[in-house]
Amino acid sequence: MTSEQLGGGEVPAKRPLWVALTPDVFTLALVGTVVLASLFPARGGFVAATDIVGRCAIILLFFLHGANLSRKSVIAGVRDWRLHLIVFGSTFLLFPVIGLALSPLSGRVIDSSLYAGLLFLCCLPSTVQSSIAFTSIARGNVPAAVCSASLSNLSGVFITPLLAGLLLSRHSAVSFDSWTSIVGSILAPFLVGQLFQTRLGPILARHKSVVGIVDRGSVLIMVYAAFGKAMVNGIWSSISPDQLAILVGVCFVVLMIVMFAMRSVSRYLNLSLADEATVVFCGSKKSLITGVPMASILFPAASVGAVVLPLMIFHQMQLIVCAFVARAYRHEADRQLASGVKPAAP
Repeated sequence: MTSEQLGGGEVPAKRPLWVALTPDVFTLALVGTVVLASLFPARGGFVAATDIVGRCAIILLFFLHGANLSRKSVIAGVRDWRLHLIVFGSTFLLFPVIGLALSPLSGRVIDSSLYAGLLFLCCLPSTVQSSIAFTSIARGNVPAAVCSASLSNLSGVFITPLLAGLLLSRHSAVSFDSWTSIVGSILAPFLVGQLFQTRLGPILARHKSVVGIVDRGSVLIMVYAAFGKAMVNGIWSSISPDQLAILVGVCFVVLMIVMFAMRSVSRYLNLSLADEATVVFCGSKKSLITGVPMASILFPAASVGAVVLPLMIFHQMQLIVCAFVARAYRHEADRQLASGVKPAAP
């Protein structure tokens, strides 16, 4: 199981428990990068060089996101408007409400910078690749998943910075000293990529491995820069093992609340089993690939490491949990097909 670029094809019906719980290669690379930054953080002139490389990586990353996002796939799936509305509401309404409800934890149970990271996590768009992959594994509505996840990512480029600024203003965590950084590093490259999408899209589709390397490589560079600066500022002296354990528990609870809410809403509206699976997977994801570069732009350098830590934990957790849930949906769909019943929400 890879990170955000999981394959959407067939998977074995039964897999050993340890396989599902084993971190994917990208997660191991993230952990290794954090360890490297903790032991050998950038210092002196290397800090400026790392910042320049990181900023260039962000620009390239969002340019490729824009060039890789097919407008045709978004338009083709718009007919499932109820499904998309549910996913959009979960991503940009339900998650932020849950984040705000966790505010009593800030400064009491967990460090305020970790809470800022949780709140920022709640503002992020859904993933694209893994949402589609898990929907496919679950025998869900893949075209609708493509459209819904793409719409979420497209909207997130504009909504996430505004939502983060609104929700985090009281915590003094978001740095909006220069909106030109947001426009120049995120919005402008994305829009330029969209302008060239019809020409570059097919080329990028033929070289998905290259795009994946750029995605993950850019995130690793930014994680190294963020945790290097956080190490210099004493991140591990301010975050105890107990707080990390609590953070893992909070991330799990948030994920469970959202997945249960998506399941309940789908069944209340009598959506088919395929559409329910799509809503559950697209509505419960948060994008690490989008979140890390946005955090590097939106937050002061000294706090970025702590801010992205909840996102890194949530990233691996959503992969593990959704692997089990996808197989459960798949088994239910197969059971209904075997009994001659058109799959519908049980």
